[in-house]
Parts: sequence; structure tokens; C-alpha cells
Amino acid sequence: MALDFSLTEEQKQLQQLARRFAREQVAPAAAENDEKARVPWELVEQLYEIGLLNISVPEEAGGLGLGLVEEVIIGEELGWADMGFYTIPMASELGITPILLAGDEEQKKRFLGPLTERPSLAAFALSEPGNGSDAAALRTRAVRDGDHYVITGTKMWISNGKEADFNVVFATLNPELRHKGVIAIVIENDRDGISFNKIQGKMGQRAAPTYEIVYDEVRVPVKNRLGDEQAGFKIAMLTLDKTRIPVAAGSVGVARRALDEAAKYSLEREAFGRPIADFQAIQFKLANMKIGLETARIYTLYAAWLADRGDPAHISASAVAKAYASEIAFEAANEAIQVLGGYGYVNDFPVEKLLRDVKLNQIYEGTNEIQRIIIARDILKALR
Repeated sequence: MALDFSLTEEQKQLQQLARRFAREQVAPAAAENDEKARVPWELVEQLYEIGLLNISVPEEAGGLGLGLVEEVIIGEELGWADMGFYTIPMASELGITPILLAGDEEQKKRFLGPLTERPSLAAFALSEPGNGSDAAALRTRAVRDGDHYVITGTKMWISNGKEADFNVVFATLNPELRHKGVIAIVIENDRDGISFNKIQGKMGQRAAPTYEIVYDEVRVPVKNRLGDEQAGFKIAMLTLDKTRIPVAAGSVGVARRALDEAAKYSLEREAFGRPIADFQAIQFKLANMKIGLETARIYTLYAAWLADRGDPAHISASAVAKAYASEIAFEAANEAIQVLGGYGYVNDFPVEKLLRDVKLNQIYEGTNEIQRIIIARDILKALR
């Protein structure tokens, strides 16, 4: 099988567009948006205007129908500028993916079509206050009442929760059934009985809005359900198998920014009469950052390529990409702080923010410990 990861002309144009937007619009506002924990909705609007928002919406629903390789290209650029901001469009793609995977044509047009008509977002509501990595341990209940479900429960750590048009919510018909009792259902945010509590005091990614969502006997029509009544957990897992790849892409962007900032500073800062870039200790740090960056980038592209081809190997590959890239990026940010010394520890320079932001990439969309379980199971399955 021939592998060719060279970008097409269209992909190069997409990369240039994303890079220009990231450098000219996103990066200059990143520090202020972080400091004020401000959701930069004007950047979301601009992202929509240049055609880089919700790019996976299929053509039949009015979108571009682009794949994960294109998401990765855009994700690296936005992650370079501000991982917090990038989480907003990334989380919207997370909310779109279950509908792409399990929605019928009517549902795709009804829910995804409006996302192409104006700056708007989707969201994905799986996590709860008590279930963490045990995604099957849901307590949000779905009770069938004629042609409706009545949804009651609390979702936690939901990116875009209130800003989105809808959340794809995972609820259980019977907690004792665990994964066999889970449904996936689209709940529009304008329905009665929904309340939102914004989570404050986050370590990083403060520009990305994160919510606790409470559903208090919210009536939702059965026609909003994705798949059948036993399909919800599978839909959630299939979604995450794809959407952890963009997390890796954002991490690659953070690693690249860390290297850029460290290399630039090393040429400007002098010690003992010469730039610190001349010292082998600094050169080794930069070289290690470059090794991590390039290997994370190519493997993330490989995982996206597999997913776009429908190759089941993308499941393990996405876990490898997400875990590896997020850890490489954290190490790169940490080394950048070390290169900058005391200046790296204060927010006059962006490297301390890189570390705070990318830490979350090791946690959300499946912790890196969970990724290692996925990888190990894939290894052992081949031997049994």
C-alpha cells in the first residue's frame, strides 16, 4: 500500500488560510481571552465567514463534507495560536460526528443544515459528575413516554454546552443494563427544563466554554434519537475513536509553538557573551522538541488518513496519536519554559499558557490512561 502524505493543492490552500487566520486573528487575542476567561465569539464568526467552521457537515446538508485530514491541517494551525480557542470548533465537530455516524438523512439535514447557515456550534454530552472514564456508568435517565423521551440528569465538563444549538446527549433507559441501555439523542438547547452552569477556575483553555448541564424532565421527541435503543454507547465510542485525532492535531500545534518560542528566545538571549542557542544543552532541548513534533505530526496525519479511508486500524492509531501528541506537546511546553527561565514562568511570554492549555489534551476525549488500555487491547487481540 502506497502512503503519500503530501498535501493536495486544495489542502495547501486550506492550510494557508488557517495559518493566516491563526496568526493574524487568534494569536493576538489569546492572552486576553485566557486572562478574562472570555469566549471569543467574534472569532467563531470570522471562522465561519472564511469557511473553516463545522467543515465535516456533508454536502447534502449544505456543508463542505471535508474529512479528518483537513480537520488535522486546520487543527494544527489553530492549536499553534490558542488551544483554548481551537477547542470550540473542535468540540463542535465532536457534536456533529455522532449524527454523521448514526443519523438518517432527515436528521442530518435537520440538525446539521442550520450549522452551515450562520455561525453556530454543536456539542457532545457524555460525561457526568460521577462516571469519568467509566462512560457506561450513566445516571442521566431517559424514560419513554409515547412518542417522546423524558430526560432527567446532569452532564459535566461539556465544551460549548450552552453556546451550542444542540447537545448530543447520552442517557440510559436502565442503569443496571450499563452500555446496553444507553441511547444517543439530540436535545436542542431551547427546550424547557434545561439549565447551564458555567465551570469557572479552569487551569487552562479558559477561552473554551465548559458547562455543567442539568436536564429536568426535558421532553424530547423520539425522532431525535440516533440509531436504535441499544446503539447509544456504541455511537459514543465510535465518535471518540475519530474525534481524538483532532485533539492530537491541536497538540501538534502547541508543540510547534513551543519550539518556535524557545528557538526564537534562544537566539535573542545572551549568556557568557553569546546567544544561549550556542550552548549544547539548549540545542539538545530544541532538537528533542523537533523530533517529538515531527513524529507526532506524521502519526496524527496517518491516523486521520486511516479514519478517512474507513480502515478499522484507525481506532488504535487514534489512541496512539492522541496520547503521544499530547504528551510530546506537554514536554515541549515544559522545555520551552526551561529555555526561557524566569521569563517562561510569567505570562509576559506565551509558553506558560501552552503548558496550562495542553494539559487538558491529556485528559479530555478519553484520558491517556484509557488510550493505553485501547492500545494494549489491540495488541493482545491480534495474538488471541
